[in-house]
Amino acid sequence: MKLFGLADLHVNHKPNRETLEAMPAHPQDWLILAGDLGETEAQLRWTFETLTPKWAKVLWVPGNHELWTPPSEGDAGLRGEARYLRHVAVCREYSVLTPEDPYPRWPGEGPERYVCPLFLLYDYSYAPPGMTPTEAVAWAAADGIVAMDERLLHPAPHGSRAAWCAYRVDRTAQRLTELPSESRTILINHWPLRADLVRLFRIPRYAPWCGTKLTEDWHRRFNAEVVVSGHLHMRATDYRDGTRFEEVSLGYPRHWKDQTGAAGYLRQILPETAPTPAGGTAGPDWHRAP
Repeated sequence: MKLFGLADLHVNHKPNRETLEAMPAHPQDWLILAGDLGETEAQLRWTFETLTPKWAKVLWVPGNHELWTPPSEGDAGLRGEARYLRHVAVCREYSVLTPEDPYPRWPGEGPERYVCPLFLLYDYSYAPPGMTPTEAVAWAAADGIVAMDERLLHPAPHGSRAAWCAYRVDRTAQRLTELPSESRTILINHWPLRADLVRLFRIPRYAPWCGTKLTEDWHRRFNAEVVVSGHLHMRATDYRDGTRFEEVSLGYPRHWKDQTGAAGYLRQILPETAPTPAGGTAGPDWHRAP
C-alpha cells in the first residue's frame, strides 16, 4: 500500500485532462490532490469522476484557483468561505477527504501516522521583513507582478485574506494538537509551509501569495514525517530538520513533458523512495529538484 501526491492539475487545460484520463489505476493506494485542480465546480467534479475510481482513497486540499470567483458567475457566484465549503460538499459526494474531515490514520506499514489535509492560505509575510500586506502587494507590483487572487479570491466573511489565513492557522493548530503526541503526521497544504522553500527564479516577487511564516516550525511542532505542497509548479524534494518536504505539482501543459504524462509525475510519499545525496544521509538543508 502506497501514498502518492499530485497538485496543480489545472484541468481547464485539455492536455491536462487527457493525461489524467490516461493515468493507470492504483486500486490499493491513496492519492493526495494538493490543490488547484480547477477553477469551477464542474472541473472539480470532472476530476473526482476521473480519478476516484482509480484509487482506494483520495484526499483534497484547496488551492487558490478553487477559491476564485470568476467574473462570469456575476453576483450569483459564491465567494470566500462559502465557495470553499461548497467544494467541501462536492468532495463528500465522491467520498474525498478534506481539511474539514477527521484526519485519517495511515493504514500502511510503519509507525502510527495521521494524514492531515490542511487549508492555511497566505498572509503576505513571504516578503521583505516589516512589510504590511498592502506594502507587499505594492512591492510585487513594482516588478510587474500582480496576482489574480487580488481580484478573484474573496475572503468573505473575513476582513482580508490575511485574516482568513490567521483564522485557518489557529483553528488547524488546535486540531493538530489533539492528535496522539507519539504519532507522526503527513501535513498537506497547497501553499508551502516554509518561506525558504519558495524558489521562484523568474518571478521572485510572487512570494507574498505563497504561504505564511506562522507555519515555519510546524514540521517540528507537529512531528511531521513528510510535508506535501504544490502551488509553485517547481517539483522538488527538500529536507529540513530531518523532515522531508515534497512539492508535487503537475502544472500547466508547458510545465510537464507529454511523454512522461501525469502518471510519471506522481510523487510517492509513503513509503519514502527519494534518493539521498551522494556520500551520506539527507541533511537538514538538502534539496533535489527532479
